[in-house]
Amino acid sequence: MIPFLQGKSAKLFVLLAGIFVTTAIVAEFIGVKIFSLEASMGLKPVDLSFFGIQHLSFNLTAGVLLWPVVFVMTDIINEYYGPKGVKFLSWMTAGLISFAFIITFIAIQLEPAGFWPHSHIAPNLTPDQQQDILTKVGDYNYAFQLVFGQGLWIIIGSLVAFLLGQLVDVVSFHRIKQLTGEKYIWLRSTGSTLISQLIDSFVVLFIAFYIGANWSLSQVFAIGLMNYIYKFIMAVGLTPIIYWMHGAIERYLGHDEAERLRRLAMRD
Repeated sequence: MIPFLQGKSAKLFVLLAGIFVTTAIVAEFIGVKIFSLEASMGLKPVDLSFFGIQHLSFNLTAGVLLWPVVFVMTDIINEYYGPKGVKFLSWMTAGLISFAFIITFIAIQLEPAGFWPHSHIAPNLTPDQQQDILTKVGDYNYAFQLVFGQGLWIIIGSLVAFLLGQLVDVVSFHRIKQLTGEKYIWLRSTGSTLISQLIDSFVVLFIAFYIGANWSLSQVFAIGLMNYIYKFIMAVGLTPIIYWMHGAIERYLGHDEAERLRRLAMRD
């Protein structure tokens, strides 16, 4: 047994922190893919219009599959370890995401081995099969650069939005809890997420595409609103999960220890 992890509260923090950090980093990297929510569900595009932008649908980054987990972890950590716990993990995660992007940038610059750019084309395939793969992905190294070589403004925008959203979540969560006490878990958890993600949805687009790609403000507001509608639905839909996690943590820690952590968290 590792001495400093003997207490249940310490083990719980490490577990929650691990899920939080891993999920955030993976979300940043898979976020380069844009997918159609409606097509993935076998539905027709919703075809909405906002701010003069026509034919909007739920074309989202793949990172949205994981960001709801970050939202839940943020609220759980906030509940039991307070603002200091969330802020510590948020700054650490931002640093690790930056580190991951730097290492990825270095990896992109490495000269590939001579065989590697076409190593995905197995020699035992028929000429038609090989040609089909070449048509889809001709150069493995170039595909690697395209997938992992995210633009600088996108990286900056996502990091700023992440940190700002986390800090807003911390403040709004504790302000709601101060007003309502231990009641209404859904209000402080879901409410703080809805507030923070309203900011996150527009900040990332403003920095990454208004500043970095010359989008109009109408495009930023229209697509940001579409993203926020999705996040709003997910935040509300995850409310039962938050109650389940509270119950699981209470059973794991015991009522007295859980109560002690909640009191300490409110002192931050």
